[in-house]
Amino acid sequence: MNFENNSKVLFQGDSITDGNRTRDNDPNHFLGHGYAYIIAAKLGADEPEKNYKFFNRGVSGNRIVDLYARWQEDALNLKPDILSILVGVNDIVWELNVKAGISAEKYEKIYKLLIEEAREVNPKIVIVICEPFILPVKGVKDNWNYWCEEIKKRQIAAKKIAKEYNYIFVSLQDEFNNACKRSEPEYWIWDGVHPTAAGHELIARKWIETVDMA
Repeated sequence: MNFENNSKVLFQGDSITDGNRTRDNDPNHFLGHGYAYIIAAKLGADEPEKNYKFFNRGVSGNRIVDLYARWQEDALNLKPDILSILVGVNDIVWELNVKAGISAEKYEKIYKLLIEEAREVNPKIVIVICEPFILPVKGVKDNWNYWCEEIKKRQIAAKKIAKEYNYIFVSLQDEFNNACKRSEPEYWIWDGVHPTAAGHELIARKWIETVDMA
């Protein structure tokens, strides 16, 4: 990995990133049990001499607006060198459940605000934008056409932002689609949104592969 020694790596997002993390400094639990933990484990074991510092500030249920509301405390104040963001599915979930979702247009606008503010604090920051994803399982499958239409808008927006600012884009939808050729969708994402252990491993592998090639 081409990160500098002692780099701070911050993972941000919703429940997929949260991974049931603790809110203390317990090194066994503060990274959660998802892809952030897997990435930290692999990079930490492979390159101990670089002494990376990993942080997880994912919060379950967050939409892009919730992420922005806590951006100062949970991102800017931590002064990360590498910032990884995965967010978008709750913008759709909230609309389906309580009519409080965030449109794709607003998603893109606020996402850019997050990026701009991070760049102001650290012009040299490396930002990794992860593509939001779904699979046809349970409630997502029941509203499949709607989900496909809405997630696609946010996938396009995320990729557009990464290209516009020349940051790293981790393509994940194709990764899960291809994985479904090997096993059923439920094997990778148990409810259409939240990955299983195997699904988190897919994210971690793709993240490391993409970032390492950037």
